[in-house]
Amino acid sequence: MPASMPQPRSVALVGPYGSGKSTLFDALLAAADTPTKRPARPRTMTTALRIGHCSFLGDPWSLLDAPGSVEFAYEAQCAVAAADLVVVVCDPAPERAATVAALLKTLDDQDVPHILFINRIDGFTGRIRDTLGALQAYSRRPLVLRQVPIRDGEAVTGYVDVASERAYRYRPGQASELMQMPASVGEREKEALSGLLEILADHDDALLEKILEDVTPTPAEIFAQLQKDQAAGRIVEVLFGAAERQEGVRRLWKALRHDVPAPDVTAARHGIGTEGAPLAQVFKSQYASQGGKLSLARVWRGPLRDGTSFGAVRIGGIFRTVGGEPAKVAQAASGDLVALARLEGVATAAVLGEADAGADLPFPTPPAPVHALAIATEDRKDDVRLSGALQRLIEEDPSLSIEHQPDTGETLLAGQGEMHLGAAIERLAAVFNVRIVSRRPRVPFRETIRRAVQQHARLKRQTGGHGQFADVKIEIEPLARGEGFVFRDKIVGGAIPRQYIPAVAEAAEAALKSGPFGHVVVDIAVTLVDGTFHSVDSSDMAFKQATRMAMTEGLAKADPVLLEPIDHVSVTVPSEYTPNAQRLLSGRRGRILGYNETPGWPGWDTVEALVPQAELNDFIIELRSQTMGLGTYVRQFDHLAEAHGPLAERVVREATAAH
Repeated sequence: MPASMPQPRSVALVGPYGSGKSTLFDALLAAADTPTKRPARPRTMTTALRIGHCSFLGDPWSLLDAPGSVEFAYEAQCAVAAADLVVVVCDPAPERAATVAALLKTLDDQDVPHILFINRIDGFTGRIRDTLGALQAYSRRPLVLRQVPIRDGEAVTGYVDVASERAYRYRPGQASELMQMPASVGEREKEALSGLLEILADHDDALLEKILEDVTPTPAEIFAQLQKDQAAGRIVEVLFGAAERQEGVRRLWKALRHDVPAPDVTAARHGIGTEGAPLAQVFKSQYASQGGKLSLARVWRGPLRDGTSFGAVRIGGIFRTVGGEPAKVAQAASGDLVALARLEGVATAAVLGEADAGADLPFPTPPAPVHALAIATEDRKDDVRLSGALQRLIEEDPSLSIEHQPDTGETLLAGQGEMHLGAAIERLAAVFNVRIVSRRPRVPFRETIRRAVQQHARLKRQTGGHGQFADVKIEIEPLARGEGFVFRDKIVGGAIPRQYIPAVAEAAEAALKSGPFGHVVVDIAVTLVDGTFHSVDSSDMAFKQATRMAMTEGLAKADPVLLEPIDHVSVTVPSEYTPNAQRLLSGRRGRILGYNETPGWPGWDTVEALVPQAELNDFIIELRSQTMGLGTYVRQFDHLAEAHGPLAERVVREATAAH
C-alpha cells in the first residue's frame, strides 16, 4: 500500500447483553454513511459475530459486533484477538459496573488497548463520576474521563470535551453542535481536566514539569499524550453517548481515528514484522446454507491476494461486508479483517503463512461446557447427515462440543447455556437442514451390591442331536469403591474344563452392563467355585448362558444399591455473591468444601463443593440469575456415592416397573 494511503484499522465492540452494543455498531456505520440493512423481523439478540466495513473521513475501517450474552463470550474473545482496539459498551448505572468485570479483566490480562463507551447517557440521572468510580474498581488501568455531561434539568443534552475545553449540544441523528460552555459545568470540567492531566503526567516528564509550574498544556499537547498512552494501553479513555439517538457517536469516531493503533503497531505487539510474505489468521468460521464456508481472517501482513495458495489451501475469494452485503475484492491489506472463501480444512485460529520467529499469535481457549442436552434427529433418515452437520457446527463455534455417553446411549450437545444450545439447534435446522429434538440428559447412574451371595445356575436343553449343558456355581461379593471388576477361578479337580473358564469370566463381566436397576454394575468380584459339564453337550455358549443366569439371579439377591456420580465443582463469583453461590450449592445437595479468593482476580471468590451430577444440568441458569450473569463454574467427576432420597426411590421404582 502506498505511504499516502491510510492503513485499514479494526475495532471490536464488546459489552454485556442489553448494553446497546449492536445499536452502536449500526450507528457507527450510519455515521460513516454506510448504514446496514435493517432485518425484516424485529431486532433479536446477537448470537454471532457481525462484521462491517466502512470509511470515515477517508480512513478505512473494519468493525466487529460481538454477542453480549455471557453464553456467547467466546465469540467476543475471538473478536478481541483480531482487533486493533476494543470498545467496551456499558450501562451508565454504577450498580451495573460489575457486568463488564470479566471483559475488563480479559483486556487487562492480554494488554489489549480499549476504550469505554457509556451508552444510554440520555436517560441517566446519576453522577457520571460515580459510574467512573464503579468501573475503575474492575480495571487495572486508570480510566480517563474525556467528557463532562451538560444537563437541562435531569436530561443530558450535550457534553464538554475535557481536552479541548469545548462544549457541544446533541442533535439526534446529526453531528453535535458547538455551543458556549454553560457556567454550571465549568467547575466540573476543571476538575475532570485536572484528573486527566494528573494521569497523563505519570507517563510524560515534560507534561509533569508544566503541571508543577502551574502551566496548562495546550490541547495539542494533551491530545498527543492521550494518543500515545491510549495506543500503548497505559490508560483507558471513557466517552459516553446515546447510540439509539446517534448522540456522541461521531465524537467516538473522532476518538477512534486519533487513538486506535495502526495495524503495524498491533502486529509489532504480537512480534510480527512488516517485511515478508502474506500472513493471516482465521478468527471465525461460518457456513451458509447455499454459499459454502467463509473464514473471517485478520491480515497481519499483506497484501493478501485472491488466489493466493498456502500449501494445499488456495483462497477462492476475498470479501468485505458493506451495508450488510458481501462485496468481493481483489486483495486485502495489512490490518484488514476480511472473509476468505473455500478454505476447506482450515480451522478457526489457524495461521495462513509462515509466522515470524518469536511471533505471539495466541487464540482464546474455548471454555468448558456448563450445560448439555441429549439430542436426536426428528427423522431417522437424517442420522447420517447429523454427524457432518455437528462437525461443521463445532467448527463455527468451538465453545460447543459433542459427546457420546456410552452408559445411556445418548449423544450430548454441550455448551454455555440454554440460549447457546438453542441457537445451535436453530442453526442446525436453518443452515444444515437437520432438525433435531432435545431433552435433559439421563444421569449415568451405577449400581453395586452390599452383601456377598452364592448362586447356582444350570442350563440343560435337548433339541435333537447335540444339546446344551452347563452348570456353574459362583460367588458374588462387593469390593471397595473404585476397584472395578475382579474374576477369580477356584475350580479344582477338573469340575469344569479349563477351556470353558474364560467364557464364564467373559459372561460374568458382560452381565455387569445392566444390573437389577438397569444401570452398569461396578466394584464387584465374581468367583467361580464349582460346576459340572457334559462331554458332548457343553460349549462356550452354554457356559456363557448359564453364567448370565447366575449373575442375573445373584445380583438381585445381593442387596443391590444405586450409585450416583458426584462431581467436584468450582464456582467463581464476585465476592458479594459468594453467599448466594453457597446457598445454591447447598440447595442442590452439595457439600461445601470451602472458598478462597480467586487467584489473580481480586474481589472474586472460588467456592469448592461436591455436588451430585443429577443436580447440575441446569445449575448454570440459576447461578447466573443469582449473580447478575457473572457466575460460572467448572466441574470434574470425583467419585460415586450411594443415592438416597426421592431421586433414588424414583429410579428404583421405574426400574422395578420396567421389569
